[in-house]
Amino acid sequence: MSQALKLALAPLLLAQAVHTRWRLPRLPEADGPREGALGAGPERLSLIIVGDSSAAGVGVSSQHEALAGQLAAALSARLPSHRLQWQLCARTGVTTAQAIDLLAEAKPADVAVVVSGVNDVVAQVRPALALKHREQLLCALQHRCGVRHVVMTPVPPMHRFAGLPLPLRWVAGRDADALGRALADWAVGRAGVSHPPFDLPMDDPRLLARDGFHPSALLYQHWGAALADHIAGIIGRVTPANGGEAAQHRPQVG
Repeated sequence: MSQALKLALAPLLLAQAVHTRWRLPRLPEADGPREGALGAGPERLSLIIVGDSSAAGVGVSSQHEALAGQLAAALSARLPSHRLQWQLCARTGVTTAQAIDLLAEAKPADVAVVVSGVNDVVAQVRPALALKHREQLLCALQHRCGVRHVVMTPVPPMHRFAGLPLPLRWVAGRDADALGRALADWAVGRAGVSHPPFDLPMDDPRLLARDGFHPSALLYQHWGAALADHIAGIIGRVTPANGGEAAQHRPQVG
């Protein structure tokens, strides 16, 4: 979208943004443990999910229904030879830059799933700067947590967020699409990074929570399954970074 058009719409967009923030219900983060273990196989795999409100499970009542719980359960089912350890580092409202601070007490992990981008759009972070923050988050995951592969989830299609009025929804969707394209280009050919497509049918109203902005339990289920398929497909190329017993059973991840 041209800056001239954005400037022309700025007073209306600002008014809509303020009204939307006041009008939308403030849904809490999902309750429940933010780490756990599943499976009893001889192989070891550790997973960290880091990000914003969608990573934190806003829209559902428990972490079991949220992305972390759905992803962990689906991934464990796809990898019966593995014992999966998972942890969640997420907070409502964080941008990609702020997500780095969430790793302060994170444990070592083999694979990371990054859920961010919506708040970069909301905060009007330019794509070039948002990618710089992605690079910094990637480095933090690799150097602080020993992560060998990072799955960068796509920026969701914000033009489908029914909780946003028009034209704010349309403008947010255009900005999200621009950031998403930049992120996809950035991830191409980058070692230890993947960027799976967002192929979920967002035209189904059942996929959004009652605020029309966050995922519902059904969307978390579909999303967790899609990410589990993606991660299971790359596990043969990932090497665990947590050492110890895992060193005797090292799957390869690239």
